[in-house]
Amino acid sequence: MLAEDSTLLREGLVRLLAEEGHEVAAAVGDGDALLAAVAEEPPDVVVVDVRMPPTNTDEGLRAALKIRERWPGVGVLVLSQYVEKRYATELITADTTGVGYLLKDRVAQVDEFLDALDRVGEGGAAFDPEVVRQLLVRSSKADPLSRLTPRERDVLDHMAQGHTNASIAAHLHVSQSAVEKHVNAIFDKLDLSHATGYSRRVLAVLRYLGS
Repeated sequence: MLAEDSTLLREGLVRLLAEEGHEVAAAVGDGDALLAAVAEEPPDVVVVDVRMPPTNTDEGLRAALKIRERWPGVGVLVLSQYVEKRYATELITADTTGVGYLLKDRVAQVDEFLDALDRVGEGGAAFDPEVVRQLLVRSSKADPLSRLTPRERDVLDHMAQGHTNASIAAHLHVSQSAVEKHVNAIFDKLDLSHATGYSRRVLAVLRYLGS
């Protein structure tokens, strides 16, 4: 299901997803309509804009959070024009699976958008690289990232975006075993327990660094 107040973008997404073999059960223009549609028949995934009528502030985000609470099995992929840190942090620091946050510009990169949608639908995570970078900005406090090597930083950046170890290996042109060693080193250096499950791993890293 889609919730986007721009008719042009909404219809474009409907056509794109249909051409890629996805069934779009509903395409609406505001958060209330999305909640009503999900209540009638929960879909696998919802794609929702952050800002929608009537106030064009955070209606989409509030609808997304309600969906996560009421229908935890529904994946949520949030679209935003900008990196809105409060919204991103609230969404991704919850202990949930099947969640993503992309900038709208990413939709134009069709393969990346579809990959993110598939990951969220399968219970994984998908975060825009720019969202990750801004959430990992250094603060005036001691920087926990200072202990990481440049390669470990690269692995962490990809891991936080929601990529699996195999996908990271392909992106960085290294072996999967090398990635696994880097991941273990990252958790050790950041004093993080070894979480069970892929999404927990991503969210634990973001939650720790966001603090």
